[in-house]
Amino acid sequence: MRLHRNLTFAVIDSIRDIFNEGVYADKAVEKALKRDKRWGARDRKFVAETIYDIVRWNRLYAEIAEVKVPYDRDNIWRLFSVWCILRGIKLPDWNQIGDVPERRIKGRFAELSKTRKFRESIPDWMDELCVSELGEEVWTKEIAALNKQASVILRTNTLNISKELLQKKLRTENVITQFVPNHPDALILEERANVFRTEAFHNGFFEVQDASSQLVAAYLDVKPGMKVVDTCAGAGGKTLHLSALMENKGQVIAMDIYESKLRKLKVRAKRNKAHNIELRVIDSTKPIKKLHGKADRVLIDAPCSGLGVIRRNPDSKWKLQPEFIDNIKKVQQEILQSYSKMVKPGGKLVYATCSILPSENQNQVDEFLTSESGKDFTFVSDNKVLAHKSGFDGFYMALLEKK
Repeated sequence: MRLHRNLTFAVIDSIRDIFNEGVYADKAVEKALKRDKRWGARDRKFVAETIYDIVRWNRLYAEIAEVKVPYDRDNIWRLFSVWCILRGIKLPDWNQIGDVPERRIKGRFAELSKTRKFRESIPDWMDELCVSELGEEVWTKEIAALNKQASVILRTNTLNISKELLQKKLRTENVITQFVPNHPDALILEERANVFRTEAFHNGFFEVQDASSQLVAAYLDVKPGMKVVDTCAGAGGKTLHLSALMENKGQVIAMDIYESKLRKLKVRAKRNKAHNIELRVIDSTKPIKKLHGKADRVLIDAPCSGLGVIRRNPDSKWKLQPEFIDNIKKVQQEILQSYSKMVKPGGKLVYATCSILPSENQNQVDEFLTSESGKDFTFVSDNKVLAHKSGFDGFYMALLEKK
């Protein structure tokens, strides 16, 4: 493989932005890919995957290169050189690269790979926390799975097309997919492709959504004609799924504290031809109180550490802080206490997170059920999805029923 200057410079600048300026990796990649319209699919793939690779393995590479954040330009070139050596890529004779001690790099890699926090490239605090909550054996397997590149999974929008017909349509656009066992609406791409450029996407035939995330809306056990509230809707991946499961009949109320996210959902709902979605901003306690005791189903896809989706957001390993997790647990319990009041007697509630930590998951549900607000609810079931078992994102969902 031959390295090209313009592609490599795009990678170097993006690593600087992510680690020195706090830019999110997906935004840095998006910006990098707009640098040159002449880049082909292979060029774009190189830029995106190299950025994500250096972010994902940053602690290991930084330890080998003997550099520390914030990185100056020479530091980033050293990181890049380590990436090249470990990938077996011949280094070009550029003045930015200088002398690279190939044997020492490989020796350090072999030595550091014996220790999990270096091998899996994670901060000490995260390693310690996850061992204490999941145990040594489970965490070792889980972090190895979370460091693998995530597959691209589509969720068929059954309002507009069947999964079988979608698969055929995508094949005509050179996007080859397979069915995913136990995920009725899911298709997995055989090879990564920009699916957002397809006619099928513009026609509202699918959304990109991980297989684990697709389990959540189905867990709520919705039926056409119900009144369903998605309380932390965000940009609405699960809201759209709920609408499809309800066959556009009944009402899905999508709520969020961020109006900007709901605006994105409005655009997506139009493309999906999902007509039973109503948007409400949570700008005070009023929108919640208005719905007390009125909903057949309530989904709380709670804000969380996001430890189950590290594969998609590898920079969260470096941006996440232990204080954030402590604070978010308080928020999770407050949301459960408050939003559960919208469920009517005989109705159901799902509490879900994209975290793998019991303290954010079943412990929160247990605490809620022993509280004053939770005494009217009974625990029905839960599903703990771990990446090393499923091959997809780590997720948690619990189903509760109001007496």
